[in-house]
Amino acid sequence: MANHETLTISHINNIQLAREEEAKGNLKQAAKYYEAATKDERPDELPFNRLMIIYRKLKQYKDELRVINKGIRRFEEFYRKSSAKGGKGKKLSDLSEAFMKSSGLKDRKGNLVYQPEPIAKWSKRKSVVEKKI
Repeated sequence: MANHETLTISHINNIQLAREEEAKGNLKQAAKYYEAATKDERPDELPFNRLMIIYRKLKQYKDELRVINKGIRRFEEFYRKSSAKGGKGKKLSDLSEAFMKSSGLKDRKGNLVYQPEPIAKWSKRKSVVEKKI
């Protein structure tokens, strides 16, 4: 989840307005606000999770699948960028790689064996939604 220092005022306002609309039972309007919140390039799980829930309640499975795919892409890009930043130093980086491989978190080629959250959770949800469509 994104920390609040990196979120813009409009992002926070959209989430707040969406929560208020959702509390009133106005799911379609809440979905519009959450959609606006997902347009930011920041990785924030909350609007994606709430949109998935709202679209499931409204039985709009194609929209739910679209949100799932968008969220997975956003977080994969985030994890790819954060792992590429490095800046740690060669020795620490080599030790980290060796530990990851020896503990089974990476395969011999250096690829992650597991999917970080929320990607793993959303991938399972994606398979459920694809069966419903």
